[in-house]
Amino acid sequence: MILESALLDVRPGEEEAFLAAFTEARPLIAVQRGFRSLRLRRCLDEGSTSRFLLQVEWETLADHTEGFRNSAEYQQWRELLHHFYEPFPVVEHYGEPVLTAEPPTVAG
Repeated sequence: MILESALLDVRPGEEEAFLAAFTEARPLIAVQRGFRSLRLRRCLDEGSTSRFLLQVEWETLADHTEGFRNSAEYQQWRELLHHFYEPFPVVEHYGEPVLTAEPPTVAG
């Protein structure tokens, strides 16, 4: 599994329009080969509420970089979303976790 991660800085004042456009764009990525899940989170920190964190899980790196990015749906995705970003986001890809932590279990 590959985790795609991008910090999306949306132009201030355009957050609601961005969320509406993202709702429209979501099915374009969800039908792609190798797509597993998507999470979009809004930053809660004061002064950063125009920032969103996008995390997409793919089966393979090529499913994103070659499959989705070369698809007709990606062209629609770009038209719907890319004009909201300032600056344009850096997209990174991560492999399986190298370290994890969970709270200890309490014996009852």
